[in-house]
Amino acid sequence: MSEPPSTVSQAPRQPSWRSFWLKTMIQWHWISSAVCLVGMLLFAVTGITLNHAGQIQSDPIVENIVLELPAELQEAVKTGPVDGEAAMPPDLVNWLSSQLPKSIGSRPAEWSDYEVYLSMPGPGLDSWLAIDRESGEVEFEQTSRGWIAYFNDLHKGRNTGAGWKLFIDVFSLATLVFCITGLFLLVLHAQRRRMTWPLVGLGLIVPLLMAILLIH
Repeated sequence: MSEPPSTVSQAPRQPSWRSFWLKTMIQWHWISSAVCLVGMLLFAVTGITLNHAGQIQSDPIVENIVLELPAELQEAVKTGPVDGEAAMPPDLVNWLSSQLPKSIGSRPAEWSDYEVYLSMPGPGLDSWLAIDRESGEVEFEQTSRGWIAYFNDLHKGRNTGAGWKLFIDVFSLATLVFCITGLFLLVLHAQRRRMTWPLVGLGLIVPLLMAILLIH
């Protein structure tokens, strides 16, 4: 009776460096794309609206409110700082925030002999209030330029605060990771895709020539 042929055990195949880097780049590429997807769509759309800002017209909405401070708050305004920038008393801030369509927050106001002035710009709108220190009259005005202006200001980081600026930094880092890992993936696949580098070169040469020849 013949013996069955002996089987030779083979050692598991070690992954090559190319396979390792390909998996790593794909992982980082999809993670970074997920992180910056919504932000990239926002910045792409607002890039178009900013580029055609002259053609996109909107009528600003102006809101004007005149109030009179209660007696106890008038006294706090009269005895406040004589000149310079300083925060308004908390009771005054709370009362104004309850009466106006915009929260006052902790913004410092400009104090002078006759007036307390506070500028409150935001994305897509400009707001200000002035308090007459003698009469206690409050004048508030807010100009809203619409949703397109709001998103355009988000694109530029105009009057958006520290939280949105932090988001822009995180989004920019995620976009860099997305682009750099995409470049590595192009390198790894370039041998099987002949048009890789011509297209990359085209993406470099076209804006460069436009900047040199068409921008004056």
